[in-house]
Amino acid sequence: MTEANQVLLTRREGAVLVLSNNNVAARNALSPEFYAAVTAALRDAASDPAVGAVVLTGEGGHFCAGGDLRQLARRRELPIEERRAKLEGLHDLIRLVRDFPKPVVAAVEGAAAGAGLSLALACDMLVAARNAVFSVAYVKVGLTPDGGATAFLAEFVSRQVLTELCLTGERISGERLHALGPVNRLAEPGQAQAEAVALAAQIASGPEQAMARIKDLCRQAPRNTLEQQLELEAQYMVRSQETEESREGIGAFLDKRVADFTGLRGKA
Repeated sequence: MTEANQVLLTRREGAVLVLSNNNVAARNALSPEFYAAVTAALRDAASDPAVGAVVLTGEGGHFCAGGDLRQLARRRELPIEERRAKLEGLHDLIRLVRDFPKPVVAAVEGAAAGAGLSLALACDMLVAARNAVFSVAYVKVGLTPDGGATAFLAEFVSRQVLTELCLTGERISGERLHALGPVNRLAEPGQAQAEAVALAAQIASGPEQAMARIKDLCRQAPRNTLEQQLELEAQYMVRSQETEESREGIGAFLDKRVADFTGLRGKA
């Protein structure tokens, strides 16, 4: 089933919820309305046991061109406190994607520029068309990066490469970004969404509680010391050992059968 509003298309493919940016005329530039729609959809999905994973993509052959420059131009007339408050709409969405308890997979066709790049990198995994184009484009319009772009890029490139990408705003192909590390799977043009849904469907059949903890471990690992990460792993392991998910998973392994975690979704 597909539901449409002005800024977001949603549909379900089994246990996968597909959220698609629907601002085609502006190459899916971001807006406060988009932030609100995605936030509402993710909050509903977080408590819906029928949703095991989310795919975030865009309509019309593009993922997202970044911020709406017409809106940004008008903001120069606002007090700095108000400009900051409006920026937090983007940053709150980035935090929500990062902290969302279920896996989120970005499917990128066409362009992912500026804050669109930030949004794609905020997702847990990224599927990109070979000819997709990524860009930290802010410098080209006299702006500085936002949406966590520098933080996400710094997780997989050197400071020198990060500085080059941000100061030149050069276009990066899906193939190059795959070589640099953050793209999980390359797809032929027009197939990124289908491959992302297939990846999300595979993951969605997993143990919900364990996957939420694994997602947090992966998020914390680049920033934690070894001792901090060992402590977090210990906390999560001892909690996981008492769950019905581990009972099912271990039992299935010993019985030489496929574990069935679906019926345990939504049960703490």
